[in-house]
Amino acid sequence: MPRIVSDSTNQTLRDMLRPCAEQVAPAIAQWLDDPDVPASISEAMRYVCLNGGKRLRPALVLLSAEAVAAPGSWPADPLPAAVAVELVHSYSLVHDDLPALDDDTLRRGRPTAHVRFGEAMAILVGDALLTKAFEVLATGIANGRIAARLVAELALAAGPAGMIAGQVADMGLCEVPEGAPGRRYIHDRKTGALMRSAVRMGGICAGAEKAELEALGRFGEKIGLAFQVTDDLLDATGPADVLGKTPGKDAEAGKRTYVAEIGVEQTRNVAADLCLQAVEDLQPLGERAEKLRRLAALLPERDR
Repeated sequence: MPRIVSDSTNQTLRDMLRPCAEQVAPAIAQWLDDPDVPASISEAMRYVCLNGGKRLRPALVLLSAEAVAAPGSWPADPLPAAVAVELVHSYSLVHDDLPALDDDTLRRGRPTAHVRFGEAMAILVGDALLTKAFEVLATGIANGRIAARLVAELALAAGPAGMIAGQVADMGLCEVPEGAPGRRYIHDRKTGALMRSAVRMGGICAGAEKAELEALGRFGEKIGLAFQVTDDLLDATGPADVLGKTPGKDAEAGKRTYVAEIGVEQTRNVAADLCLQAVEDLQPLGERAEKLRRLAALLPERDR
């Protein structure tokens, strides 16, 4: 049977992720500190990227590297990869909130980028963060072969067969199957693709063997879907002051969420089952993957 790690200290997901967040935030700030960038867009980029957040995706990069090997033996430092993943995630949030897409006004408890800086600047901020991510990988990873692998991995996750495909499907701009296959198609791409990529990128930086990388990929796929399923629950049941974003938006837009199609209780069961499956996927990595197992245990309990 798969094992979900219990935590006697009542640790929350945010507690667990805090050390990674504290490591990643100054690295993001450093990469965004560029005197050649106009002050107006620099301010907006920093507003988007340095306003808190769980930093789950960069944490997945760092924790997956630890799950493969001890830090001293890594062929590449995973921190630039963690920064790049967070920049892509931040870009996706900015564009997702735009009036033409989800038209949201609140993100992480603050006005969204287009509300704060205007729609034109928000579009350009998203473009800037996406392209900056690949600069970080290309120049921040000393090993050229690994840098190329990371660029390809992130591009696939963020591109037209990954996050973009999920967004297109979520907006009803392409046909997807009815029922569970359709839900899975949307969420595997819109949310799961980047999480799977983050986990694999950490493994690549740490020199993962093929079997280890495949195990990490399966784990990331399950965790990504579990995260989105939990997001569906929170959107349906959580208050704005806790969520940090506007609740009920998915239902108002008639989106194909798990809650809308199978109900709250069954959605909770799906999230729990996915996390159990994710833990089982980590078996080839042994005890080094203990932090990833703990993350899987805490994920369904998050409140934002």
